[in-house]
Amino acid sequence: MHSIHHPRYARHRFPAEVISHAVWLYFRFPLSLRMVEEMLTARGIEVSHETVRQWAMKFGQDFAKQIRRRLPAPGDKWHLDEVAISIAGRKHWLWRAVDQHGAVLDILVQSRRNAKAAKRLLRKLLKKQGMAPRVMITDKLASYAAAKRVVMPGVEHRQHKGLNNRAENSHQPTRRRERIMKCFKSAGQAQRFLSVHDQVANLFRRRANTNAADHRRSRAHAFRVWSEVTGAAPGL
Repeated sequence: MHSIHHPRYARHRFPAEVISHAVWLYFRFPLSLRMVEEMLTARGIEVSHETVRQWAMKFGQDFAKQIRRRLPAPGDKWHLDEVAISIAGRKHWLWRAVDQHGAVLDILVQSRRNAKAAKRLLRKLLKKQGMAPRVMITDKLASYAAAKRVVMPGVEHRQHKGLNNRAENSHQPTRRRERIMKCFKSAGQAQRFLSVHDQVANLFRRRANTNAADHRRSRAHAFRVWSEVTGAAPGL
């Protein structure tokens, strides 16, 4: 491994390759901070779980923004869904949008499950994506229809629980992380973590109906993009 001296990592004791690898492990897999610490220790890298947490907070959002810019344009069919999550003993709602290919478009953690919350999600999506979808698919929650009439009146809206499995399935990795992290500590922490987690998952997501050779090429491309985003040499 050849260490790269990137200005982003100035004044850090560890090289870019170690930091980027730790951040990748934490956001890519359902691992706790202490698990990441142990995996690095197994490679002879002595670093505390608190240091890993600080790296994730400092670099995660920037990596996610750069990944988003490098991903293909999203599809024109948006699946929206909301799921209850527990934060500090209180119920919150995680609103998520994915396209027809399964790529997560955006997430929003809110304390309400009403039309105002749905409007916030739609406005955030329009601002981030820069365009409206051709079709919006949701379950039968009335808040979606009320929000769509105000924010995206010209978009076709299909409401049927059976049509929205793609969005519902996208919540499963979050459930796994909840268990590992023993619930999120605050709405802000959940928003920050999941906004990075979902973009890393988008980058390394295995596309449906791909053979082994195509998957290997896609994975190699994902690692090249990760190397460009982090400014670190591939491999540790």
